[in-house]
Amino acid sequence: MPKRRQRSSSVISPPQLETGETVASVVEKSFLAYNSRRLGEACRLFVEKIARPRTRIALAISGALTPAGLGASCIVPLIDHGWVDWIVSTGANLYHDLHVTLGFPPQRAPRDVDDARLLEEGQVRICDILLPMEALLETDCFIRDTVGAAVDEGRLKGPCSSADVHRLLGEALIAKDLRSVERSILAASVRWDVPVYTGAAGDSSIGMNLAALELAGRRVGLEGARDVNETAAFVYDIKRSGGRSAVVILGGGTSKNFALQTEPHVQEVLGLDERGHDFFIQFTDAREDTGGLSGATPSEAVTWGKVDPDRLPDTLVCYGDCTILVPLWTAYLLERCRKRKPSRIWKRRDACLKRLGADYASRR
Repeated sequence: MPKRRQRSSSVISPPQLETGETVASVVEKSFLAYNSRRLGEACRLFVEKIARPRTRIALAISGALTPAGLGASCIVPLIDHGWVDWIVSTGANLYHDLHVTLGFPPQRAPRDVDDARLLEEGQVRICDILLPMEALLETDCFIRDTVGAAVDEGRLKGPCSSADVHRLLGEALIAKDLRSVERSILAASVRWDVPVYTGAAGDSSIGMNLAALELAGRRVGLEGARDVNETAAFVYDIKRSGGRSAVVILGGGTSKNFALQTEPHVQEVLGLDERGHDFFIQFTDAREDTGGLSGATPSEAVTWGKVDPDRLPDTLVCYGDCTILVPLWTAYLLERCRKRKPSRIWKRRDACLKRLGADYASRR
């Protein structure tokens, strides 16, 4: 019986790695199976299809990646190279971004950490990362002073979205002319007009400080409905303009769902004709079978209208620790992906909202 020939593309026969290999060459030569293969596919999907001028890219950031250094090492370069148009982040990531920029870099905890002693010494712990309580208190003051002054001077008038608040904070960081400002997500988002949202604005120390201002009678006027409509408007605008929408997810949680729910908001709630996001990449260590995958796999997301069913081949989930996967993915992009002209979607926010509102009014 003659042997069946395999296609060359399916053969796993990598060359030996050599001294001086780059991240991109290692990924292309050796990431051939299991989750390494998925990471390689995530790299190529972004470079070959997502990073195009007519694709609007949302970045969803979960957990506390900034204290681990991913804000400065990965997310800021992604913004600087034009590969992010709008962001949804947990408040924690943005709060810790402020620590770093204000001169309180996190420290690595010793292996034999004693939490009771840390409490006595005024240290707070995030897994194997330490922050002095001073960092929290100074950051709290910075938030209240910055936002409070904007309210008092009429520069921040409700109703506003969380992106308005985050832009104020980023502008204030830039105005302080700190050496560390180049490492800040919030500052980078101002430089490139990338709006930054928080799906659960009250679930962080930033939200707690805004609540303190409200309690003192200084009305911030933060309204979650504006976040929902603004993010949906960004997606609706690019799709109605003949472009495509991509969501890149670091982790899961509310940030993942908030970025993806833009499509159900357009389709299900507003009743406008749409089919879902075109591209979906998620880096996560969550599992589907326990219900902990925060918005499920791309194929399940199809049933909610979050992902276009015809675009499923351009979606994937890469399982593993974001602190390992994301730096490798970012390094690959920096080697293989061209810079994009920034869309500066912040400047088009009102126009996008107007388009979404007019079509919803027409449909009603």
